Amino acid sequence: MLILYLLFAAILIDLLFIVPTQWLKVERIHYPCGLGIRILQISDLHVERLRIGCGRLKRLIRQEKPDYIFLTGDFTRNSKYLSKVRQYAEAICSLGIPVFAVLGNHDYKLSAMGLQRLVQMLENAGVKVLRNESTETASVQIIGIDDFTSKKSKVDEAYRLVDSRKPSIVLTHTPELVLHMKRKYTYLMAGHLHGKQFNIPFFFRFVNKGVLAASGIYKGLHQGEYGPFYISAGIGQAGFNARLFIRSEVSIHYL
Repeated sequence: MLILYLLFAAILIDLLFIVPTQWLKVERIHYPCGLGIRILQISDLHVERLRIGCGRLKRLIRQEKPDYIFLTGDFTRNSKYLSKVRQYAEAICSLGIPVFAVLGNHDYKLSAMGLQRLVQMLENAGVKVLRNESTETASVQIIGIDDFTSKKSKVDEAYRLVDSRKPSIVLTHTPELVLHMKRKYTYLMAGHLHGKQFNIPFFFRFVNKGVLAASGIYKGLHQGEYGPFYISAGIGQAGFNARLFIRSEVSIHYL
């Protein structure tokens, strides 16, 4: 009988905590910006605790055919996993779709040399890493603002070459930034909060992730003072390699 109880407990733990990290959700967000583009957002890979394989992401990209791919930070905090980051970056870039990225708070836990290797590795794979800077495509201005939690955000520097008359999309990692930046944007994408990862009531009352999270804004589409913003629940995990009542996510934005 004890063996049966243990088996049942093991199955229950797997269903509740492990399956949500393997059962990838494709969240589709329709927001009428008039840009006529589709963007695939992948956030919070945390490759050391990621159960969604490179091949699966590559198949998804091939199937969805987005115009752009945005990676909103947190690749790894440990240099020994940089080779795994390279594998994912090469897979994501392999279909020729333009890929843009910003760094997250976990990336800044790397040594200075490790961070330099991460950025170089991403760019060698074909990812354009935006660190408080902007770039312009045929469709839109893309503004990458560095991580707010790590005190690396320089909004004025990021906006230095931005034309306010043209549409713009902001990429950043920590959504708390929207409470502090005083710049208009057409759309903003962030991650960091993992949809709570353990989706239980009042989680962010006990785990301090900022004013925004404590107020109940930790995933999904919201309207800010200067424009709409989306917080991804992320594809990987931080801390425990488990989720509860929230699946791993990538998002397709129809703008």
